[in-house]
Amino acid sequence: MSRVVYYAAMSLDGYIAESDDTLEWLMGFPGVEPGDAVQTVEGGYDEFYEGVGALVMGSVTYEFVLEHATSWHYAGKPTWVLSSRDLPVFEGADDVTIISAAITDLYDEMVAAAGDRDLWVVGGGNVASQFADAGLLDDVWVTVVPVVLGTGKPLFDRRLPGPPMRPTEVLPRPSGMIELRYELRKP
Repeated sequence: MSRVVYYAAMSLDGYIAESDDTLEWLMGFPGVEPGDAVQTVEGGYDEFYEGVGALVMGSVTYEFVLEHATSWHYAGKPTWVLSSRDLPVFEGADDVTIISAAITDLYDEMVAAAGDRDLWVVGGGNVASQFADAGLLDDVWVTVVPVVLGTGKPLFDRRLPGPPMRPTEVLPRPSGMIELRYELRKP
């Protein structure tokens, strides 16, 4: 069965984007060699993306993709963009649905579209928080980038309900980033 996974990168101090929504700190990250005591594990985004069957994102994330990508990177995977505004559809993005609706109203449709793969909550602390508030978020996989921003957009935009998350894996990557995986425990 499909799991709902919030997969994101964040700075060491907990931000997924700068205050103006820019990501240069992440996109331009040169990688750093981990210390000798750290045993690294291959994998990361490509491995995660293979297990994704459908995606959901907010309008700010979608607009970032529109502005910075030259092609729709998520072709062949149904994608929901949560927005109360009319937004242009990315050329070649035939399976994008731009909609203003509650997560609870869309959940069954999104999970069904993901099939036996995961539903990826892409970026956006608000969208991830909506899933958590509704008790529909299963996992949080966050890649910690060793930079400090000082301010910015947080991983989540509010306190999550329920008990603390349960850590499931810690994966040091050869780039110097650390992937942390957590499972949300239902109350």
